[in-house]
Amino acid sequence: MKTTIVKWFSCMLTVMLLAHFSPLAAQSGENYYTVSGVVKDAQTKKNLGYVNVSVPGTNIGTITNADGEFTLKIKASLNAKEIEFSHLAYKNKRIAVEGNSSETVVSMTPNPRMLREVTIRPEMPRELVEQAINKIPSNYSKSADLFTGFYRETAQKGKRYIQISEAVVNLYKDAYDHSMFKDRVKIFKGRQLLSQKSSDTLAVKLMGGPTLAVMLDIVKNPDVLLDKEILPCYNYAMEDPVSIDNRLQYVISFKPGVILPIPLYNGKYYIDQETLAFTRVEFSLDMQDLDKAINMMLVKKPVGLRFRPSEFSFVITYKEQNGTYYLNYVRSEAKFKCDWKRRLFSSKYDLVSEMVATDRTMQPTEAIPYKEAFKSDQAFTDKVPSFYDEAYWENYNIIAPTESLDAAVNKLRKQK
Repeated sequence: MKTTIVKWFSCMLTVMLLAHFSPLAAQSGENYYTVSGVVKDAQTKKNLGYVNVSVPGTNIGTITNADGEFTLKIKASLNAKEIEFSHLAYKNKRIAVEGNSSETVVSMTPNPRMLREVTIRPEMPRELVEQAINKIPSNYSKSADLFTGFYRETAQKGKRYIQISEAVVNLYKDAYDHSMFKDRVKIFKGRQLLSQKSSDTLAVKLMGGPTLAVMLDIVKNPDVLLDKEILPCYNYAMEDPVSIDNRLQYVISFKPGVILPIPLYNGKYYIDQETLAFTRVEFSLDMQDLDKAINMMLVKKPVGLRFRPSEFSFVITYKEQNGTYYLNYVRSEAKFKCDWKRRLFSSKYDLVSEMVATDRTMQPTEAIPYKEAFKSDQAFTDKVPSFYDEAYWENYNIIAPTESLDAAVNKLRKQK
C-alpha cells in the first residue's frame, strides 16, 4: 500500500502560536448585482445548509452556509435570467433573477425515493466502485482548468471562535488523466481575525490550508481512498439510493475490513447511476485505535500537552456541466480535546476548513508557477496576512457567514 495517505495527514495539524488581525482585500471591476436570501425545506420549513447555488449555463456559483443563507454576485454582462439550487435528496429549484434582491426565500421539495429494479449481489458494491474508478478518465475534465474559489478556516474553543481566516484563491487543476504535479493553489487576497486573549494564544490549527482542494480531490488523488490496492481493505454495503441534481445515485457505504498499522476510514460513496461518476464522497478517520489516529493527525505539540481527537471528517462534491464533472466543494472538520498534565480541565476544539469553487476558466494559458503557489507544509494563518486590503470581498462570491460567525467577527474586532 502506498504511503501518500500518511504523508498527507502527517502535515495536516500542528500546534503553534496565534498571529494578529489583518483586514480584508478589495476588488474593482465590472458591474455586478447581488441576490441573497435563505433556502428552506418546503415541508418542514427548516433551513437547508450546504445547498449548491449557481447560474445555469455558467461556471458561477457558491453554496449556502450552515444556516441555509446565501449571497450570489452575478456579472451584469451575463444577463442571467435564473438561479438554480441543488441539494442532496431534493428536487432542483430555479428562481427568476431581477437585479439586486435580498431576503429571497427559496423552498426546496424533497425528492421522493426513486427505486430502480436492480439485483444486488454481495460483491456488487465493490464492483460498482471499481467501475466508477475505471470511468474517471471519461467522466472528469479532460483539460486543464483554472478555478476561482473561496476558502475559509475557523477554529472554536468550546463554543467560542478564536480564529477566522478567509481567502479568495486561484486553483489550477490539470486534466484528470494527468498527474497532480501541476495542481496548485495561489492565494489572491484574504483576511484574518484572531483572538487576542492570552488564554487563546495556544491553538491547534490546520496545516496545508487551501491545498486541501488538491489533496482531498480523491478522484484525482486516488491514494486516499480509490487506489485499487486499498479497496480490499474495506467492507462495502449498498444503501438506499438518493438523488443529486435530479439524478439517481447509488449510495455505497464502506468501513474498515482489516487492521493495518495506520487507521482507515468510514464513509459513503455517491455514484451517478447512469454515468458511474463519483458525485459526492463523505468519510471520516476511524477512531477505534486512538494512538493510530493521533500519530496520523498530529505533527508536534508542546511538551506536556495531551491531544485527544474525537473526529476527523471530510466531504467532497463534484458538479456536472455539459457531461463533464468538476470539483465543486471540499470540507474538513477536526474535533479534539487538549489539556496539560497536572491540570484538571481540558479544552474542546473544533477546526473547520472549506473551499467552494465559485468560477472556472477552461484551458487557461498557463499553470500557477511553483514559486507563487501555496505549499502544503505552510500554515495558512501565517501566510494570509500578506494578502490584505482595507475593503471587503466586494464582487467575489463567498460562503455567506453564519449568524454566529458574524457575531464572532465583531467580538474579535473589538479585542483590538
